[in-house]
Amino acid sequence: MKVHDVAIIGAGITGAALARELSRYRLSLLLLEKEAEPAFGVSKSNSGIVHAGTQNPPGSLKARLCAEGNRLISGPLSEELGLDFIRCGQLIAAFGPGDLPRLENIKAEGEAMGVEGLEIVDRAWLDANEPNLSREATAALHCPTAGMISPYRFVHALVENAVGNGVVLRELSPVTAISRGADGVFSLTAGGGNYKARSVVNAAGLYADDIARMAGLPPYPIRPRKGEEYLLDRKREHIANRIIFPLPSGKSKGILVIKTSDGNPMIGPTAHDTADREDLSTTDEGLDEVLEGARRLMPSVNKSDIIAYFAGLRPAAGDDFIVRHEEAVPGFFSAAGIQSPGLTAAPAIALMLKGLLAERGLRLEPKEDFRPLRERTVHLFKVPLPRTRELIEEDPAYGDIVCRCELVSAREVRDAIKRGARTLDGIKFRTRAQAGRCHGGFCTTRLMKIMQEELGLSAAEITKRGPGSEIIKDERK
Repeated sequence: MKVHDVAIIGAGITGAALARELSRYRLSLLLLEKEAEPAFGVSKSNSGIVHAGTQNPPGSLKARLCAEGNRLISGPLSEELGLDFIRCGQLIAAFGPGDLPRLENIKAEGEAMGVEGLEIVDRAWLDANEPNLSREATAALHCPTAGMISPYRFVHALVENAVGNGVVLRELSPVTAISRGADGVFSLTAGGGNYKARSVVNAAGLYADDIARMAGLPPYPIRPRKGEEYLLDRKREHIANRIIFPLPSGKSKGILVIKTSDGNPMIGPTAHDTADREDLSTTDEGLDEVLEGARRLMPSVNKSDIIAYFAGLRPAAGDDFIVRHEEAVPGFFSAAGIQSPGLTAAPAIALMLKGLLAERGLRLEPKEDFRPLRERTVHLFKVPLPRTRELIEEDPAYGDIVCRCELVSAREVRDAIKRGARTLDGIKFRTRAQAGRCHGGFCTTRLMKIMQEELGLSAAEITKRGPGSEIIKDERK
């Protein structure tokens, strides 16, 4: 059996970033994902904020890796992978003179981490730059280096580039057993297959404690923290020009008004600990909490603006990330408790893990044929009309609109399938088809037809997000 140099468990943002970083070198790499596609776990519910590097405990891994990750995302990474990173900036709003000392403290901590451009702005600045902000907001900390990105497409770009550079991806492969032989080589059972690796990286999100236990370690103290968020209609795209934060609480950054890279604003999230790792339900109480918090920042937010309700679970593990080599099990590395700002920090976490692996003997010999570039995907909802006309002339399939709400063409859907989409959610996360106000009421049957044509599936084999979520019940079974 082939022995991989490194096996990475989890193809969310952390595992994807590490896989892509290690694919620069002459290594045999394995990426195991329990879901049908990458980004279907914790990463799918991320707000998509690229944090500036403020609001993290001073001296923590979160603080250092967030600030570094922001610089990496806004630097060559976005250009190389064709990412839709938009540096819109953020504001942390103060509601009276009593809040100013806290703003000053956040500013000082951010500057100590190297966050650039931090400035406390007054009401006159807010009137000129954020006219919809509550009149009760008296000042704010402006963080211009913050931005927004599609969390799903970030993961997909990393994985796609990693696989293009030789990483072996195995989906629908939950790890069920890990053992370490006398020769130091790990044996893993995953998705009915057996694999071997000299090093293992645990980036399993909500299930990192289960993976640690399989490896013979005491489980990490993973405590799922549920966050409910609500997506607004695209017509409210310009309700805010930046991402708007309140002053943070002890547990979270609070209820936000979030610009997204795709146009639809979001409001949320809540932050409540739960024992159920599968509970993605939304609640009346959560909606009320989010609306109250959002209206405190933007009074014009209305319940009728909401077009989608969803919840995500953050793998909280104390106050900081767990990124380390586990001395009790040599060759086993942890990337656990990666909650906010984990999306921003992921490229920096990958560099840190690469360094830890090298310290424990992983030979990093650069590939001469490493291909860092990934062609930027086309999204008609972002393309100017003259360019759209050119695209349609090049390929009429760009003029065949499948999803009217989000202006997604048949060509974009087929491209998404060629890039790895195997489910309706996989297409949705890559293209936004089904993400509009009708939630696929118009386009789902057409998407299924294209999937049948491209993948050779029967209608009964098409799923929303993998086995158990079939759209059509095959009663013959």
